[in-house]
Amino acid sequence: MKTNLKALASALGLSRTTVSRALNGYDDVSEATRQRVAEAARALGYHADPTARRLATGRADAIGIVYPFGASDLGDPRFCEVVAGITEALGERDMDLIIASARPNAELETYRRLVEGRSVDGLIVARTRMDDRRVALLQERNFPFVAYGRTNAEQPYWWFDFDNEAGARAATQRLIDFGHRRIALISAPLAMTFAAQRREGFVSALRDAGLAPLPELMVESTFDGAGGHDAATALLNLAEPPTAVLVDNNLAGAGTFRAIIDSGRKPGRDVSLIVYDGVPSDVSHPYAVTAVTQPTGHASGKAIAELMLNAIADRDRCAHRLALPRIEPGDTDGPMH
Repeated sequence: MKTNLKALASALGLSRTTVSRALNGYDDVSEATRQRVAEAARALGYHADPTARRLATGRADAIGIVYPFGASDLGDPRFCEVVAGITEALGERDMDLIIASARPNAELETYRRLVEGRSVDGLIVARTRMDDRRVALLQERNFPFVAYGRTNAEQPYWWFDFDNEAGARAATQRLIDFGHRRIALISAPLAMTFAAQRREGFVSALRDAGLAPLPELMVESTFDGAGGHDAATALLNLAEPPTAVLVDNNLAGAGTFRAIIDSGRKPGRDVSLIVYDGVPSDVSHPYAVTAVTQPTGHASGKAIAELMLNAIADRDRCAHRLALPRIEPGDTDGPMH
């Protein structure tokens, strides 16, 4: 049987105000009382009314991600894994993750509505851009957020990211060590921070090896399979095509893999391929695509959620976490033939 706040307070011999403040973690209630109230609430099956809780605490008990409608994330297993990790970590704190759909090119309007309406307690800014107006807006409003990726913002902020330059550098060096000299890079739009950083890692590895980066072998594509397929097809049709290709994201990587197969080439023998975050086995079968791998999306999601909760709890400091990638060998790259 569900117990309400009045019945819980009566059973404890405390006022409803004291019980409410104990349940909501106010520091003017002793730890002993908070623990006593929590134990009684569990024993009596008390669950706070969400609307009353929001009014009492001023909290929404929810974190938001703004999702641009029309983007390809819903077909990205990596994105789904990250969302699952965030959801699990927040659920352990009795909080929800809200994905807010935004009209194309109207993300800022959605951010403003969420902030002004206090619909969420914090926001996770995904797919950061080098000059990111979303981050600038949240900093201006002093609203808690965690950036999933870095930006050029001068003011400190909370962020989670991968060492994108190191991953691309390691992948490029692996191809150089195999004897490849005409190495191509297929990038997501370079306005995205991760794409610019991975390109920098690619270029620095070539230069360190005494190789000149060739503009015709560095292609920017749309962030989807069709873009990767078109970019790879154009590269493979060059008079002097590349002997190896690095793709900086898994969505374009799947399209690149299909383009290599469609051209009649054998991955790993006729052209080497490395893809950031790999290619799903149902797409690449019977090949295992050599990949730059990062902590699982689930682990990354949990780390982002933890940073988000810390950002809400402590507005006066900023922290970040940088995860290191590694190479997971497959059978789509190897020595030149």
